[in-house]
Amino acid sequence: MTTPTNQDGERRRGRRPGGTDTRAALLTAAREVFSEQGYDNATVRAIARRAEVDPAMVNHWFGGKESLFTEAVLELPFNPQERIAELAKGDLDTLGERVVRTFLTSWDVQDGGIFAALIRSVASRERVASALKEFFQRSVFGQLTEVADDSAELRANLLATQMIGLGVVRYVARFEPVASAGVEVLVKAVGPTVQRYLTGSID
Repeated sequence: MTTPTNQDGERRRGRRPGGTDTRAALLTAAREVFSEQGYDNATVRAIARRAEVDPAMVNHWFGGKESLFTEAVLELPFNPQERIAELAKGDLDTLGERVVRTFLTSWDVQDGGIFAALIRSVASRERVASALKEFFQRSVFGQLTEVADDSAELRANLLATQMIGLGVVRYVARFEPVASAGVEVLVKAVGPTVQRYLTGSID
């Protein structure tokens, strides 16, 4: 099959068809654009332009910028937005326990390997770290602390210290007995602290 050319014999630069090669091109373009511009500054239009596809293809294949980021950069074994939606369904007074339980069960599936890789990426790649920080602060911890009446940004940061710290101890440094503790043991131990960061007094 010959490559389409224009009347001058040059390779024609047109948009890709909407097949699986488009999906792969979007993933590659997204990794590049997010790394170069960070999460907040990267736009769907810029990613689509880099992939030489119509911007509508981002929604078609991934449902939007957040989902594209989680698959292209984070490579998570779950969708953070779906998890947050599930957490919001329960009693507000037990939200802290549900957050800890969801965090642990989500990462435990692969023995924390993906979490450990994520932390190492943050430590070794400054631009990736910036994009990750923007994403988690706005789309994960920031959304969880929307239930609070005050100091949402501080609460989001405090929540991040608790959950990321727990992940580092359990999956990266593997301190015992936390590394091998049962999920419900840690839910009962850490849940009240997370609950205070979400809805309690932090004065």
